[in-house]
Amino acid sequence: MKNGRCLDVAIDHGVCNEPSFMVGLEDIQSVINTLVDARPDAIQMNYGQSDLLQTLPGENRPALVMRVDMGNPYNKERHRSMWAVMQNETDPILPALRMDAACVVVNLFMLPDEPDLFRQCVKNISKLGNDCEKYGMPLMIEPLVMQPNSERGGYLVDGDTEKVTTLVRLAREMGADIIKADPTDDPDDFHHVVQAARCPVLVRGGGKADLRTVFDNSAALMAQGAHGMVYGRNIYQHDNPKAVVAALMAMIHDQADGAKAWDIYLGLKG
Repeated sequence: MKNGRCLDVAIDHGVCNEPSFMVGLEDIQSVINTLVDARPDAIQMNYGQSDLLQTLPGENRPALVMRVDMGNPYNKERHRSMWAVMQNETDPILPALRMDAACVVVNLFMLPDEPDLFRQCVKNISKLGNDCEKYGMPLMIEPLVMQPNSERGGYLVDGDTEKVTTLVRLAREMGADIIKADPTDDPDDFHHVVQAARCPVLVRGGGKADLRTVFDNSAALMAQGAHGMVYGRNIYQHDNPKAVVAALMAMIHDQADGAKAWDIYLGLKG
């Protein structure tokens, strides 16, 4: 993280088994080339594709944040059995060490009526946290408070401030060095999340949205103490990811507001 702040572009969606997430990621080599040229602080990937980043020359390439778990809560239909497992059950941190990752990230799912899924996540974090301590690897935990599938389909965030803050606090209690948190429904409440975390908090992006709205909401969350963002579809599913990255980097590192970020985006969009 530069100056304690970070833009992490997530393209680790290949383990989600959700077709809609893959739009824009079909040619992963091209995506990597575009993002490296855009120069965010970090790119979030899985082990199987991380060589595309780590074999590129240049000491100024983005840092690698490695996803080390996978699960099945991402689809519209609720599965009979919900699960979350480490990609490498025996030695989950080994792939990150092998690829010289700067950080690892793991989920903490909280779905209604799914206590076993939550317990699996706690077990994953406990094992991974011990390895992170052993090897000096920063641990990013991603607490996800989800709505029931019956509300509007699957994988929808519950932005209730109390629920988000409580799960973020749990993540910190389990040893998170960085937290990737969902935004609260009211951005002005996000300082409660930051206070509960007591470590850098990066805002999770979720699904693709109107870009001007994304910029305005991001600026409001930064004003509440967020340290940056982990955005995926709101970058790679846009026509000009480089322009989006430039606008967000200005917001994170140069205190640009939503209007200024929008101007930067328009100026580079061509």
